[in-house]
Amino acid sequence: MLQQTTNKKSEELEKKLIEIELKREEEHYRKIAQTLNLPFSDLKTVPISTEVLILISEEDARSSKLAIISRSGAKLIAAAVNPELPETKKVLEQLKNRGFSVSFIIVTPSTLSQVWDRYATTKQIKTFESGTVNIREEELELFQEQILNVADLRDKVTKISATKMLEILIAGALKIGASDIHFEPETEKVRLRYRLDGVLSDIVAIDVLSYEKILNRVKIVSNLKLNIHSAPQDGRFTISQKNAVIEVRVSILPSEFGETVVMRLLDPRTIKEGLEQLGIREDLLVLIKEQISKPTGAILTTGPTGSGKTTTLYAFVRHLNNPGTKIITIEDPIEYHIQGISQTQVEPEKGYGFANGLRAIVRQDPDIILVGEIRDAEAADIALQAALTGHLVFSTIHTNNAAGTIPRLIDLGVKPEIIAPAISMAIAQRLVRKLCLKCRVQDTPPQETLKKIETVLGPLKAKFKLPAFNASLKIFFPGKCKECNEMGYRGRLGIYEAFVMSKAMEKLILKSPAISDIENLAVSEGMVTMLQDAYLKMLGGLTSLEEIGRIIG
Repeated sequence: MLQQTTNKKSEELEKKLIEIELKREEEHYRKIAQTLNLPFSDLKTVPISTEVLILISEEDARSSKLAIISRSGAKLIAAAVNPELPETKKVLEQLKNRGFSVSFIIVTPSTLSQVWDRYATTKQIKTFESGTVNIREEELELFQEQILNVADLRDKVTKISATKMLEILIAGALKIGASDIHFEPETEKVRLRYRLDGVLSDIVAIDVLSYEKILNRVKIVSNLKLNIHSAPQDGRFTISQKNAVIEVRVSILPSEFGETVVMRLLDPRTIKEGLEQLGIREDLLVLIKEQISKPTGAILTTGPTGSGKTTTLYAFVRHLNNPGTKIITIEDPIEYHIQGISQTQVEPEKGYGFANGLRAIVRQDPDIILVGEIRDAEAADIALQAALTGHLVFSTIHTNNAAGTIPRLIDLGVKPEIIAPAISMAIAQRLVRKLCLKCRVQDTPPQETLKKIETVLGPLKAKFKLPAFNASLKIFFPGKCKECNEMGYRGRLGIYEAFVMSKAMEKLILKSPAISDIENLAVSEGMVTMLQDAYLKMLGGLTSLEEIGRIIG
């Protein structure tokens, strides 16, 4: 009996000492959190998903003294004892290289150890997960190593089992730079196409049975319903690779012969980060940099869907992004995450649309506001009012050319007396395919082509150093090689037209003018049209007359 009492007191003492030690430990790490101006937590009420935890291996987590505990898109929250430790910074840099941004919560070593224990319940694989399906990153990388072009992909697809088909199709798309994967059921087969440089290309025909397996896997990883076949569904999933986080947006639509699927691959490695990479002419680039450096005003980009408007706006934001500038965006959807700025997603079902979102953003005292798209009168009016009250506003609007921006805003119900002083610049753009430098062919164009070139570029002779438009002129035409998948083109660049708001333009806008009147004034003030910009790039060997005709007409 005496022995039992002694043992009990011993246990109580040991328990008390542990509690004291844990309290000391907590006080110590609370002080570290206070010093670093970071939150502290014991994580007792924080749910931790194993799917998020395994974004880094257990070995890396333990060696770097951190654990990933939460994720929203490319934004992670990590628990760490001290993010300033060299070993922590090393893994943090690796996560940044993969496209993640990381914020920290300070925890004690004891708490962190309890989080690490959860690795025992999960398989150690680098993967994206949803439901019961895993797609291994290692497999994607292996497939990508085996694919150099479309021919390799076709060969691989015909030899691989249906259960591995989704991996090979995603790996192939990422390797050859496709932006979309299309599955289109027909009477007996399913047509598979990739969108390469804006153009759909046939890849292979898939049998119906294999397609059903692929369709089910796509639905599962996208958290869509397997038993719905007669209604549209939209979903998404994410692929985490070593150097990037790729978001895949999925759209499923019922059709005559089955469900059609389009998978859009948002690979941050394909987006052009700098203004200089967009293909903007040097003289126009100087003008744009001058306009986006102003503290106030609205700059609108215009063009059809897929013409690169958002990429241009992102380039503006990246150019201006610095610690002294507050930038907030409102987008639908957020296509790519940019570190250092606040990006918000339109959610109409929760009462957060472009108009009321803009009102809220203005109250946040931003320097720069990016509005994904001006769709209605209310959003247009708020955006332009923000431009008049001390903000730099970037946005897109749907019109065919730069001159059409003004009548479009008037059609939406915005008063001309607001438009004229609010807008600094209107830009229109398209994307044309670039000639493959490996196989492009130089030749003399026919006489009618020479006349066409002279008609388009003749008015620019005083502004640019242009060659003589005669039989000595040679231009480039597309060839064929494996490097460009026998297409003659590889990559795309922008063609642009833009005008700035002059005093004469302000006066004209107050009269609610026609598009032709605005264009005539802009050209008289020095605007180079999109067609002229395209022809200048053709003379420079960047694109072809055939491609210009396809895009502009």
